[in-house]
Amino acid sequence: MEKELLISYALLCGGEYMAIRKMIREQTSVPIRVVENAVTILDEDYPNELRDLRYPPYVLFYKGDLNLLKKEKIAIVGSRKPCYYALKATECLCKANQDKVIISGMAKGIDSQAHRNASETIAISGCGIDRICPYENAALYEEIARHGLILSEYPDRIKPYAYHFPFRNRIIAALASKIYIMQSADRSGTMTTLNEGLELGRTVKVLPYDLFDSNGINNNHLIYEGAEPILSEEIAF
Repeated sequence: MEKELLISYALLCGGEYMAIRKMIREQTSVPIRVVENAVTILDEDYPNELRDLRYPPYVLFYKGDLNLLKKEKIAIVGSRKPCYYALKATECLCKANQDKVIISGMAKGIDSQAHRNASETIAISGCGIDRICPYENAALYEEIARHGLILSEYPDRIKPYAYHFPFRNRIIAALASKIYIMQSADRSGTMTTLNEGLELGRTVKVLPYDLFDSNGINNNHLIYEGAEPILSEEIAF
């Protein structure tokens, strides 16, 4: 299969993985469309880490510097409504990892804090590459597009449907050598990233909380269940 045909499938299907796979299997004939800001699973510069996934994205649309994918990457994720402790710990963790590319999902809260405090960063979007979600992150979006990298398996004009985001999280987990969980809740997107990371054999580290801090109940439970805690030596105060 040619790259241009795969991109045409992705554009026609709005990036929906199962629809693209169906077209590939049926060898559907479609008009060829060309876009410049796309890398496919057929390309040499497609990130090898994504090939570990059960459902590796066929096409990634991007804005920014693809060379960041070749560097060492860690993921920092967490709640959209974090406590001060989680925000401060995220800032300190970023300072301690200025030599690494930090990946997150450009959501409110921990994601935004990670992107803003990273030396270099990659944002994985759950909507069309031209869409800003949430819109309050417009300035952050433009900053990452200029100096970092924005990736999405969804082409232009695709809305941020709710089911896109948990599926998007598999990309965050796969690209990272380590995943840091700063504040989590049951059945959250953070937990989706954590579970995908564990399935892929990635190192997952969890921020510990004071036993009396209700914000950290789920994080402390994860550590009790065997997750590695983030140690004070790993962050820069």
